[in-house]
Amino acid sequence: MKKVAFIFPGQGSQKVGMGKDFFENSDIAKDMIKKASDRLGINFEELLFEENENLGKTEYTQPAILLVSAIAYELLKDKCDIKPEFLLGHSLGEFSALVAAGAIDYLDAIELVHKRGLFMNEACLGGNAGMMALVGLEDSKVELICEEQRENGKKVWPANYNMDGQLVLAGIKSDLESLVETFTTAGAKRAIVLDMSVASHCELLTSAVENLRPYLEEYIKDEFLPVVSNVSTEIYTTKEEAIELLASQLTSPVKYKQSIEKYASKIDLFIEFGNGVVLKGLNRKIVKVPTSNVSDMNSLEKVIGEINE
Repeated sequence: MKKVAFIFPGQGSQKVGMGKDFFENSDIAKDMIKKASDRLGINFEELLFEENENLGKTEYTQPAILLVSAIAYELLKDKCDIKPEFLLGHSLGEFSALVAAGAIDYLDAIELVHKRGLFMNEACLGGNAGMMALVGLEDSKVELICEEQRENGKKVWPANYNMDGQLVLAGIKSDLESLVETFTTAGAKRAIVLDMSVASHCELLTSAVENLRPYLEEYIKDEFLPVVSNVSTEIYTTKEEAIELLASQLTSPVKYKQSIEKYASKIDLFIEFGNGVVLKGLNRKIVKVPTSNVSDMNSLEKVIGEINE
């Protein structure tokens, strides 16, 4: 049996209809969606499967993505007894990874990330927060420009290290907009201010950290399978580590690219759980180790076959 790592996508992977194939073909999926709806008082069938405005709102997006990822994982677990070498998530996906690692019950996690989304919104409310996608610049050059601009009073930080030449920034939207020309002059192929009102993984979310901490302390279990931290790229397995790392994750950049590069040599296959193939696409440009995905019943069966090859 192959050595595998389980990986989980974050915000941006959501899409109306995600998880529907699971729901229509699995009693496990039906039961998990019903229990999640009862727990939060949110109709997840409507949120996931019908056109609506809420799926794009952070406090709904996060539990929706986590729920679909958790279902995908449970369905694989039901059919295939395989233990990952480690688990890893992109931003919100780190909470999905913790569910699969046995660190938190999926219903507790759904409530936790719903709260997380609310706290993120509150921290950025009225603050003109935003994010920018940069393509074609070296990380070191972006970091230097951001540092120089912060010294000049602008609030901009690296937020997501996705792959070489693709980095997402967070900060004050007007500051980001004012730097489009600066980045393109420096060599960026694209510098696009995103349609977002939350600035993830930067100091603007400081107030959300202490709001989230009590829920982490309540819900995280004492020990679990190895999870790679977005903040440090180190593996952690204890409640004490999880609380500190997940709290600081709100204000620290996501080191996804660095994490994949660091641990790829330890495995034969990455398996992405949840809607779409966002991480599969990134991984293809980061490492040679293949990535498969579990996003519907067909891909589930395909992955089970690949594991046993």
